[in-house]
Amino acid sequence: MGTAERQQEAMESACQGMRNRGRQGSWRRIGKRRKFSVSNGLRDRTKPNPIEMRNLYAALNNTETLDNENDHIMVQLRLHGKKRQVTINAIIDSGATEDFINKGFCSKYNIRTTQAKTIRQVYLEDGRPSAMGPITHTAKVPMDIGSHRELATFQVAKLPNHEVILGMLWLKQHSPRIDWGQGKITIESERCTTWCLKESPKVYAIPEDEAREENLKVEFGVAQDKKDQRIQGKKLDTQAKIPTRGSAQAAGHDLYANESKTIPAQGQEVVATGISITPPRGTYGRIAPRSGMAVKHQIAVNAGVIDSDYTGEIKVVLANMGNQDYQVKNGDRIAQLIAEKIVASDCYEVQTLGKTNRRPQGFGSTGTSKAQICEISTRAFGKFYRRPDTTTGILKYNQKEGRISLASVNISTELAIKSGKYQKQRKLEEMVPRAYHEYLDVFEEGEKTELPPHRPGVDLEIKLEEGHGLPIKKIYALSQHELKELWNYIKQNEERGWIRETYSDGGSPIMFVKKKDGKLRLCVDYRALN
Repeated sequence: MGTAERQQEAMESACQGMRNRGRQGSWRRIGKRRKFSVSNGLRDRTKPNPIEMRNLYAALNNTETLDNENDHIMVQLRLHGKKRQVTINAIIDSGATEDFINKGFCSKYNIRTTQAKTIRQVYLEDGRPSAMGPITHTAKVPMDIGSHRELATFQVAKLPNHEVILGMLWLKQHSPRIDWGQGKITIESERCTTWCLKESPKVYAIPEDEAREENLKVEFGVAQDKKDQRIQGKKLDTQAKIPTRGSAQAAGHDLYANESKTIPAQGQEVVATGISITPPRGTYGRIAPRSGMAVKHQIAVNAGVIDSDYTGEIKVVLANMGNQDYQVKNGDRIAQLIAEKIVASDCYEVQTLGKTNRRPQGFGSTGTSKAQICEISTRAFGKFYRRPDTTTGILKYNQKEGRISLASVNISTELAIKSGKYQKQRKLEEMVPRAYHEYLDVFEEGEKTELPPHRPGVDLEIKLEEGHGLPIKKIYALSQHELKELWNYIKQNEERGWIRETYSDGGSPIMFVKKKDGKLRLCVDYRALN
């Protein structure tokens, strides 16, 4: 029997059931009130209202027999359980008179359920009891659809095909505008704009096959908030490398080059990675530079946003800020991939914006603040002036520039200024009189590393007297610290070319004298010469 024949048979069966119940008067719709028959002076006891599933789709457990999908739509929502949130795809079904949530789903994600006051049966359109019922519990749980939030009340049932069903009760309460052609849902009723949201959200329907696949992952997967945090990576080339983390607590995953390229100095190149990714739900991928490449080679990263719905190859734009070309080899780590959370929101036009303290002030406005000035007595001024933790002073107003400056500060700062701590670094030419500018190198603070040129009359020369040789003197005793300083002196000056190793029968001893700054100065005792 084909699909169309099975649907026709189900429709005829449903219609026949409705005619039979109409004649017998035993079936009643929800919401209608009628008088009950009186027997022995007592009315019949009121029975709990049953729940109908008017949509024949709910009666079909095998969804492949359903051809007409125009009476329902799938939408993504977020439920806030006691311990964590869970994202699930729900069906908006106008054929269900109530809102339902799956019993096993509540148990798995710790969604609190409450015993219902009365037990309610669930019936299908043809009058047969549904496998969903009976309804013995309800669940109240905060629910988000886009920026729309509400405290939803669900009937807890054994749903065969879905985790959540939003029926006519939800549709009547919120009156969403549904564009069935584009699969777009806009929530903008007066009730919602007053209580549920501050803006009119637009959410889009999800293809049913995709929604069911995602729901199966939620239902049969382990804790969603752990599994969903993983980045899915696919190799587009057999030689490509999947991103890896350098340590367990690393924020990013290292991206590897899948080709060799030269990044020119002061230029940029696009380097392929040979992979595509899918970031975790609710995140996007950000490509960030590696600190080692940035510090050592001045390599930065440009254009680093990977949208969650992009499944093409990841390519990294490397910018060389240095003055030398940089060579990227196949397999090198070139950047970091970081999964960052994102809020999916729409932008809409308004006539006015909310008031803020900053208002329209732009660049540099957050680095300044208004000064509060109040008058104090002379005695109080003297008291505060002597406190080291208080900044006091004299304010001067510059009428031309229209600004106030602090002309004098507290005592400790004044002493530091007088000692030269806060003085501006002046050039050597400004400090040395012009008459001595030819000797500026003498006044330089830096240590000389080269020998000056030979100059007659300036070079120091020790002439040995005829018949006298080098003296033979005992070496002065040196401490451990002085011996270490001696070896540093020999090594440093050998490298500079100031001294060289020699072998002779005599020599002059050395000693160390302390400088004012505590360092040691090496001195040679030439007194025994001549």
